Amino acid sequence: MYAILDTCVLVSALRSSDGASHRVLRAVLAGQIRLALSVALAVEYEEVCLRPGLVPSLAPTQIIKVVDGLCRLSQHQKIFYTWRPFLTDPDDDLVLELALAAGAPFIITQNTKDFRGSETLGIRIITPSQALTMI
Repeated sequence: MYAILDTCVLVSALRSSDGASHRVLRAVLAGQIRLALSVALAVEYEEVCLRPGLVPSLAPTQIIKVVDGLCRLSQHQKIFYTWRPFLTDPDDDLVLELALAAGAPFIITQNTKDFRGSETLGIRIITPSQALTMI
């Protein structure tokens, strides 16, 4: 499966080793899910995950190592064309733009309602549980 990982899934995966989000992260590490990543999304991963108290079980250096690992495992994609504003949240727009630029058919997120309309552009919005079922 080739997809984009929304920041909320990464945060959930780092906060708890139980649940579908953590299993999705493990599937990425195992090569079952291939990710595309842009500079903007990598910066968002780091910025959000490093917010005080958001991922209390990990030190900032550990969080940076996780993001660096995702950068190494992901296909790096430059964004040459923006679709903004398409969604209601500009941070979600950067995820959608990455999916379009990379040709990734899926965005894995817990906030499916935030991506309403993405299907008109050929991007399927799926939950971590749905991603695990598909692989």
